[in-house]
Amino acid sequence: MKLVAEESTLEMTDLDGQTYIKMSGYDALRPFFMSIVSNSDHWLFVSSNGGITAGRKNADSALFPYQTDDKVTESVSNTGSRTIFRIKDKDHITSVWEPFSVCDCKEFEIKRNLYKSIYGNSVIFEEQNHTLGLVFYYKWQSSQKYGFVKSSHLKNTGTEEVICDLLDGIQNLVPYGVDSNLQNALSNLTDAYKRNEIDADSGMGVFALSAIIVDKAEPSEALKATVAWSAGLKDCSHLLSSAQVSRYRHNQQIQAEYDVKGEKGAYFVSSQISIQPGESREWLIIADVNKSYGQLAALRKEIIEHKNIIEAIKDDINLGTQELKTLVAAADGFSFTADERRDVRHFSNVLFNIMRGGVIDNNYTLDKSDLHEYYVGANNTLTKTWDCFLDGYSGQISYKDLIINAIESNNPDLIRLTFEYLPLKFSRRHGDPSRPWNRFNIHLSDENTQRKVLNYEGNWRDIFQNWEALAYSYPFYLEGMIFKFLDASTFEGYNPYRIFKKGIDWEVIEPDDPWSYVGYWGDHQIIYLLRLLELLHKTNPVSLLETLDKNWFVYADIPYIIKPYDEIIHDAKNTILFDHKRDHELRARIKHMGADGVILQAKSGQMHHVTFLEKILATLLSKMSNFIPDGGIWMNTQRPEWNDANNALVGNGVSMVTLYYIHRFILFFDDILAESNLSETELSTELAEYYKHVKTVYADNMSLLEKELTPADRKQFTDRLGRASSDYRSKIYAEGFSGSKINIDISDIRMFIGMLRKFVKKSITGNQRKDHLYHAYNLMTYTAQGITVEHLDECSKARWRS
Repeated sequence: MKLVAEESTLEMTDLDGQTYIKMSGYDALRPFFMSIVSNSDHWLFVSSNGGITAGRKNADSALFPYQTDDKVTESVSNTGSRTIFRIKDKDHITSVWEPFSVCDCKEFEIKRNLYKSIYGNSVIFEEQNHTLGLVFYYKWQSSQKYGFVKSSHLKNTGTEEVICDLLDGIQNLVPYGVDSNLQNALSNLTDAYKRNEIDADSGMGVFALSAIIVDKAEPSEALKATVAWSAGLKDCSHLLSSAQVSRYRHNQQIQAEYDVKGEKGAYFVSSQISIQPGESREWLIIADVNKSYGQLAALRKEIIEHKNIIEAIKDDINLGTQELKTLVAAADGFSFTADERRDVRHFSNVLFNIMRGGVIDNNYTLDKSDLHEYYVGANNTLTKTWDCFLDGYSGQISYKDLIINAIESNNPDLIRLTFEYLPLKFSRRHGDPSRPWNRFNIHLSDENTQRKVLNYEGNWRDIFQNWEALAYSYPFYLEGMIFKFLDASTFEGYNPYRIFKKGIDWEVIEPDDPWSYVGYWGDHQIIYLLRLLELLHKTNPVSLLETLDKNWFVYADIPYIIKPYDEIIHDAKNTILFDHKRDHELRARIKHMGADGVILQAKSGQMHHVTFLEKILATLLSKMSNFIPDGGIWMNTQRPEWNDANNALVGNGVSMVTLYYIHRFILFFDDILAESNLSETELSTELAEYYKHVKTVYADNMSLLEKELTPADRKQFTDRLGRASSDYRSKIYAEGFSGSKINIDISDIRMFIGMLRKFVKKSITGNQRKDHLYHAYNLMTYTAQGITVEHLDECSKARWRS
């Protein structure tokens, strides 16, 4: 095989009525990974060498094995698409051409191109055989109704008719009942259970297990199957495994397969076609997962009886593309500038943003049944309250009217849950084959009823980063995003690991899992919350001001215990205990009452409600109690900040990045408090005591602002702050909130903010470099004599040159 030498280039081009980004000579590059999207629950990851994994909803419903991206790339010869042509010339000499083969065949001069749709839902692999005068390409697309569609095209660019035999198909199909763990750990065992059958009348291949694989003395029948079939070729014979592919490549006869046991599933069609000069032929192979036998019977009937099945498939694919465009358009994903590539990039950014965080379903019109289901799922002990509140509404509800009526009810839980309700769809938990510990899940419809499901789920950072962008398209949902943010944070001022429509989740300790770990990120509450609040103040400042003193908010209850300060200074890398007993209790409470089972309760056993300002203070106090002058915010809660590269800094690292955002945060809130008409606000007694304790520490150390700090100065200041925070936490861990409240003057809070600003500003000034940039992170060393702070090493130009 002789490759036509050329540099890899990118250009926009039209193909099959759609615009693609074309990469010429892509195979000269190291293989790279691509995500091919859909408007539905399909997932498809493909390597530029053709290796593929795909399926529906999650990794446990795979069409091709879900593996890490390196294994997907390496499995190209036995998984996914495979095509072989046997072409006879006028002298009856047969040439065997296997497009995209990795074999070193010098017989042909070829050129390869890769195309990806500008909408991200289609990928094309093209090989031009200049020696034979043929061009072959195959395309992966998805159809909501039919599944995954591989369309193959062969074009005659020569001057004579071409008659060829072909073998085209897909390999290593995963049957229903083989989840990703079983596939990766016991793949050889699963092969022994596989049975691949063909329906002679329709040409439909059915790939199933002879029984569900369990090590129990009980019957376990596999009631669903993977299916594959073809359209566009006549007089086909079929293979159900890859066992005879090598024979075909070596120009030997093969025998049709009808029932194959104990082999990896494959679906190949074998046929003969003729193509005139300038003409092309097209055929399709379609595959899908999790099909019941009733669905297989209906599909068999359609394959046999439908006269225009190819057009029906293409229509459904095109419908999916239009729906995908509609989803992205709903989040303002279309732009039209002089640079078309920039427009495509914007579309892609918005698309992946809404795939992560979701997109609003129907603007500001809500579905009553989904809302009711949400209320009950959140707290089934208040079902009568939800029924009474929704009784006067019909099927469709105005979001504005709903919020007004909820506020007028004066019921804090009704108000809280109504604001938190966000009618998001299309969201999926973050995950891909490059990070298999973080599993994705695409929940768009009910498997049994096919009813639309409104759902979102994801890691905290992923959700709120993406909601920030979405809020520009749906500003009236900003308050709901902020409610969800604040109500999911803890009394210590931190957030759980994962957030979803029905509540929150946290990491747990699993001894056998090396990725099992717990901890709190220190920057998330400040950075992401501030961005949402700033946008709300721009779009609806009155709403923000009116919410400041409302007791509509709660604390999340997470089974983590931050150790006392004296233990933290002893080992700042191991500072959080996982409370297994509390974890069990919380999960039992969720099972009993719903998502509200993880809301922190007061001593009375009732949910502890607090104000917006208390939630803000709890967040701010948690950071400023870990403030180390000249260094930043001490990263001592076992997790780095947003960047995993900071793992090494945990315990010894101090973050100026978070401190910069705190500076912006306190300036913002000082302005908000100045705008408000409040003279005082209500705080939980325990938090008010914590606040006064921290305020006293800062007030007692104002003289430090006028001098260069010694390690001893820094230590006594940090110790007092750390113990104030530790005393507050220990009291709540042991006794919970009493439920009592006291009033604090707004002027007192503003004075406190003013003190914080001076301390923060001094540290920022001290971290400015000679080139007027600023240090991002520092290192601290704690000893009995004091705390020293030093900047991270910086590489000089001379060092880099050397």
